[in-house]
Order: sequence, then C-alpha cells, then structure tokens
Amino acid sequence: MPADRVQVEVQGRTLELSNLDKVLYPQAGFTKGEVIDYYTRISPVLLPHLADRALTRIRYPNGVDGNSFFEKNAPAATPDWVRTENLPAPGSTKGRETIDYVVAEDLPTLVWLANLAALELHTPQWKIGAHPDLMVVDLDPGAPAALKQCCQVALLLRDRLAADGLDAYPKTSGKKGMQLCCPISGTQSADDVSDYARRVAQELEREHPKLIVSKMAKNLRSGKVFIDWSQNNAAKTTVAPYSLRAQPIPAVSTPLTWDEVSAGAAGERPATKPYTATEVLARVDEHGDLLAPLLDGGPELPPRAPTRR
Repeated sequence: MPADRVQVEVQGRTLELSNLDKVLYPQAGFTKGEVIDYYTRISPVLLPHLADRALTRIRYPNGVDGNSFFEKNAPAATPDWVRTENLPAPGSTKGRETIDYVVAEDLPTLVWLANLAALELHTPQWKIGAHPDLMVVDLDPGAPAALKQCCQVALLLRDRLAADGLDAYPKTSGKKGMQLCCPISGTQSADDVSDYARRVAQELEREHPKLIVSKMAKNLRSGKVFIDWSQNNAAKTTVAPYSLRAQPIPAVSTPLTWDEVSAGAAGERPATKPYTATEVLARVDEHGDLLAPLLDGGPELPPRAPTRR
C-alpha cells in the first residue's frame, strides 16, 4: 500500500483513506485527516439529519482554495455497501431523468465521503418517497446588512410562524446567512410548502419593508434580508446541520439557541460569527443536538385563505 494511504476498520467496513496530511483549509492548516475526524465525532448528531435523504455533496479535492464540483450521482467505485437510491432528477443541469443518489445513513459512508473531500453535505426537505417533513427558509443578507439583521428577521419569523402553530429552529448557514427550520407533517406537497413560505415572507415584507425583501432580484436586497422561501422547491437542497462549509476556516452550519439569536439581533458576539468544527463539537457536548425536534415531525401548514369575491 502506498505510504500516503492507510487502511482502517469502521463499524465492520474496511476503508482505504488517503492523503490524511493534505491541507484542505490552508488559512487554518486544517487537514483532510481533521475533516474525517470531525465528521466521525459529529456523526451521532449529524447522521439522523441525513437519514433517508438524497445527498448532494460539494467536493474540494484540492482544498477550499481549489476547484470544486457538485456531485449528486454516486461516483465510480462507490462501495457496494453504500446505500444508493435511483430517483427522478428535476432540474438536472445534465439532462438526466434519474440520478443514483448516495444516502448517508451510517458512519462508514460518512467517512468514505469525507475521504473524497466531500466537505459540504446538502439535503432536500423531504425523505425518499415522501412529502416534505421540513420547511426551511433561508435568510440572506444584502450588504451592508449582515448576520445581525438576519437574527432580527429570524425573531420576526419565529413569532409569525408560532401564530400558525409552527415551531422554528435556527442555525447559521456557516457563511453569511442563517436558516430557520420547521418540522411539518409530511402530508403536503413541496408546492404547498413553498407557497406557504412565500405568503409569510411577503406578509413580513409588507410589515417591515426597510428590513425584509421577499423577491429574488439581487438589486432589491441592498441593506435588507432576503427571505428565500424557494428553498422548499422539490429540486432545492439546503446545507445540512453540522456540515462543514468551504470558507477560509472550517466553518460549520451551526444550530443556535434562541437566546443566541436574540443576542445576535442586539449586535452581541455569540450569533454573529461563524463557528468552527472544534467549537461545534464543544457546543454539542454542552447542548446536545439543538435541532433534535426536527426529527419528530410537526403540524400541517395552514391552507391558503379562500379568495373573496
């Protein structure tokens, strides 16, 4: 075996890992071995959020400063013990009718993906063969708005959704924005979920026009927070909780407490900086999985009010 390769046993599966000393985050000196170690240690809280969901990966074989590529199809030489599912591919840029998706439901699969430098893990809002059991809204700030303003909008959204009986759970995107995730019933179509999220975004835009925008045009976002309701489209994916992001440091999409969001809205530090892999492992030791309620299901979304004549 070449010197840069090592064979390991992971829960009864034999994997060959390579180039463990290769630096994937140059600014932080964070290596592929440390990426694999992070995903191994975070797996108890990460894997439940990946279970039974088609996985899109973004791979960075030469690190975050090098070229990257999206990967939906299972790559060549995928081990036969890795679960794959052949599913329709709406919106495929390569014209495919179906894709053999990887489903990451165990630690060996997660380690195998990390060894392929699949730094970012993205999932849809639905489980395989089912309607969405999550509603996700992405909060995207337009400069000079930043994470502080995202926190302010998150609080407004939380209260508006609560009025309809929905519980919302916040996380950072690991980049400049945030997401709110709501467990829902899994009985309504992606179109229904997206329509509801759009109505709420438009309502909040009318109430807070200087802070919120619900339209996608980037020229409207300056100094405002775009509530991206379209994340609920059946063809869309969202970065998974606890996924690494391709930033100068090994930033993570990090679950937050509402106290931290309130502090962030006031301009205090806790929710206004990216959390790193090391920090997130410590946070999980302290808090457990703040997004565990997403795994338990939720209510149906209220239907659109009938049009008055």
